Order: sequence, then structure tokens, then C-alpha cells
Amino acid sequence: MSVETELADRLLQVYRDGKPTAPFEPGPLDLAYRIQQRQVAAWEAAGDVVKGHKVGLASRAMQHQMGVSQPDFGHLTASMFHLENQPIAAGRFLQPRIEPEIAFVLGAPLTGPGVTVAEAARAVEYVLPALEIVDSRIEDWRIGIFDTVADNASSGGVVLGSRPVRLGDVDLRLAGCTLHVNGSLVATGAGGAVLGSPLNALVWLANTVGPLGVTLEPGHVVLPGSMTRAFPIAPGHTISTRIAGVGDVTAVLAHEERA
Repeated sequence: MSVETELADRLLQVYRDGKPTAPFEPGPLDLAYRIQQRQVAAWEAAGDVVKGHKVGLASRAMQHQMGVSQPDFGHLTASMFHLENQPIAAGRFLQPRIEPEIAFVLGAPLTGPGVTVAEAARAVEYVLPALEIVDSRIEDWRIGIFDTVADNASSGGVVLGSRPVRLGDVDLRLAGCTLHVNGSLVATGAGGAVLGSPLNALVWLANTVGPLGVTLEPGHVVLPGSMTRAFPIAPGHTISTRIAGVGDVTAVLAHEERA
């Protein structure tokens, strides 16, 4: 069995039994992305559908928190999306954390390399406030860049707001956000924390996945990265973010423990 198959199977087993795996030995990022893609292929074979991508570790706060120095990307599948204000089954997560983001919804395809900021902006149909639930299949979040890439960029879930805003109606760089957990303010941030602007993260993503043969498709959601560091959440928690000019969104983690 190849290393690629072995490590992908280890991660897929965690989804089945809920027992995090030990950190991996560091390796080349192209191997980590092949491990990620092998899991996505398994999910698609089981009936799930890719509905977008996420950029992870796009802010200095997140890079410092995770001990890495570069962004990464992962896949968002249909089963990861949840409705705002509706209880989310907590048992699907192992060690969840929450991140506030500005989500892009694409109206036109983007294929790199060579995508410019102007082309990326033209491809965005609208933006939405979002809360990303990040999660790790690696024990105690003891991850390096190889671990998190292999683990689908530590993806877990996505909650989108329901009021679309045109890109031209908001300055993404200056858009400030507040993040509340159970009514208590835990963090503030701004769009400029995400690679200078969340739009730069979209450009980075298009130009990174393009050489891999991936096109960002119309209707797909792109999460560009967190505006604050990530905060642990637990069953029964209610989390909300308000992003100036974009709107607000609330996620509710149900009172439920993993079986």
C-alpha cells in the first residue's frame, strides 16, 4: 500500500469511528494534496458533491496560531453546509473551532494560472457573511502544514448568511467584524487581515488550483480565510458574527454528544 493510500485511509477511518489519528510525519505538499484529493474522491463516490473551496491559514493570526507560514486550500462538499440559526448536530465534529469569514459566491468560472484581481472581482456574483466550523482529524490539533493539507485544510462545516450583498457595495479590506460566542464578544477583526483583502485569497486559490486542472465553478462558494483566530466551540454553543457592510449570521451547535 502506498503512503498516499495509507494516510488517506487513516483519515477516512477517523470520520467513521470518531477517533483522531496521530500527527503525520512531514512530507511534500504535493503528497498532502493527493491525500486530500483521494478523500474527496471517496466522498464523491459515496454521493457527496463538491460545492466550493476554502482557503485556510490566510491571516497572520491563523498562521501564528497554527505555526505555519503559508495558506492552504480544501474542498467544501454539500454535506458540510448548514442553515443559519438551525441546530447543527454536534456529533459530526471532533474538536471544532469557529472562524468568521466573508464568503464569495461565484457567478462565472475562474481558471488559473494568471487570474488577476480584476478577473476575480468580475467572477463574484455576491458575498455573504459566513461562519466556518473548522475541525481536525489529528489528535489535539497538533498539526503542521502537511497534516492540515492532507486533512482537507481542517474543514468541518459552513454556515452562510442569507442576505446577498454585491461586491461593489462593500470595501472588503475595511469591513470590520465582531465574533460572539454565547453572547460574549471574543474577537474583532477586519477583512484586511486576510492576505490584505479577501479578494486576494480568491485570486490565490484560482491560481493555485488551476494548474491542478481545477476550475472554480459558477454557484460555488469560496471561503477566503478567517478574519480572526479560531475559537473552540462545544455542544450547546451559539455563535454569531456581524461584518460591517455584509451582514450577520448565527450558528447553533446542538446539545448533543458524539455517539
